[in-house]
Parts: sequence; structure tokens; C-alpha cells
Amino acid sequence: MNRGLYSFLLIFIVLFFGSLYYSNVVQTPIINALNTIKINFRNFSEYVETKFQEHTFQAKRISELEDKLQKYEKNHLIMQELASELNDLFSQTHSNLKVNPDVELVRAISYQKFADLNRIWLEVKDYNASKIYGLTYKELVAGIVISQNNKPLALLNKDIKSAYAVQIGENKAPGIAHGNNSEYLVVKFIPAWFKIKEDDVVTTSGLDKIFFKGLKVGRVVSVTSSQGYQNAIVEPFFKINNPNYFYMIKQIR
Repeated sequence: MNRGLYSFLLIFIVLFFGSLYYSNVVQTPIINALNTIKINFRNFSEYVETKFQEHTFQAKRISELEDKLQKYEKNHLIMQELASELNDLFSQTHSNLKVNPDVELVRAISYQKFADLNRIWLEVKDYNASKIYGLTYKELVAGIVISQNNKPLALLNKDIKSAYAVQIGENKAPGIAHGNNSEYLVVKFIPAWFKIKEDDVVTTSGLDKIFFKGLKVGRVVSVTSSQGYQNAIVEPFFKINNPNYFYMIKQIR
């Protein structure tokens, strides 16, 4: 009896594994089940690995940002101290000058019109519609902010109504930068006696009380003369088409 049972089990096992090896009918559901298990296991492994890498990257990135923030805070404190000492100096010399700049991070909401990429509605806290403000992006001049229906509207550099005071080259030649609804800006009313040339850097002069002095605008491409003045065609440094945030200069001093 026992030998017969063992023989039967042995034959059954041989037939079973043989059918697994040679029969597609038996193989297919088993292989599918195993493949499903493998795929799920691999997906889970990749998910864990990805999350681990993200966590590691984020931790490293957070550490880098903390270091930068400390440096920025240090520089900010130094600038605050220098501004305080300068204001004290003005006070001691009975000067009306003060150093009290005010810059605010503002968010872009939407284009005013879909066909015009140079006009953007902004989200600004405590907006004063009676003033014109300077707009920057990563220390580059981006345009100005005007009031439209008592709401802040950004006119980017290329907009034809965007205008502000600038200076050109080492000689600080004065002029007024205008948008031109094209790739380049135009700086007009440059006195003829100033020598300017291609590749001269254009910066803000600060004389319009809109921008700080020395912010980068662009680089001279060409120069022409007209009615006793010079005009400069300028390639702007700011070329971002869809920024999410800007810095708005609320007060220069």
C-alpha cells in the first residue's frame, strides 16, 4: 500500500511538472501571476528608491538654501547697519536725505490680453495707484508698474509705454529708455556730446525716482543721431516671457 501510494505521488509530481513545462494551458496563468507579482514588487521598489532619492535631494537642497539664507540675512543686516549709519550721518549734517529703500515681492496673475505678452496683471499688497513703480527680475530691470482701473499693471520693457531714466557706458550718458514692441529697446534724448558705442552697458540712473541707480537694463547694439540727440538701440538683459514673480520697488530712498 505504501509503496503504491509513493509510486502514485511520484508519478503525479512528474506529470504535474511536466505539464508545467510543456503545456501552455497550465503555464500561462502561473506565469501571468508571477509576472504580476514581479511587476508590483519592482514598482514598489522603484517607488521607495525614488522617494528616498527625493528625500535625500530635498534634504541637501534645504541645507543649501539654509546656508544661502544665512548669507542673505547677514548681508541684509550689514546693509541695514550701513543704511542706519548713513542716515545718522545725514542727520548730523542736517541733511534731508534718507536711506530707506522698500522692495516687495509681487506675483504675476495673468496677461492683460492674450495677444500682448508685455502687459501683466500683478498681485500687490497695499497698492498705491497714484505712483509708478520700478519692476525687476533677479536684479535685472523688467519694466514699470502703472495703475489701470486702480489695479497694478506691469508694462514690461518691450511695451511702447514703458519708459524710465537710464545712463550708458563709462561716461554715464543720460537718456530715456522706451519699449518698442520689438526685440530691442530704444534709448532716446542722449546728448550729442557724449561718446557711446556698441556693447556699452545700459543701467538705470535713479533720477526718475522709479529705480535704484545702477540696475542692469541691456547692452547697446547700435547708435544713430537725430535732431541734435543720439538714439541707441539696446538689447535688453531681461528676456523671460512668463515669469511668476517680480520685485517691485516701492521706494528708492
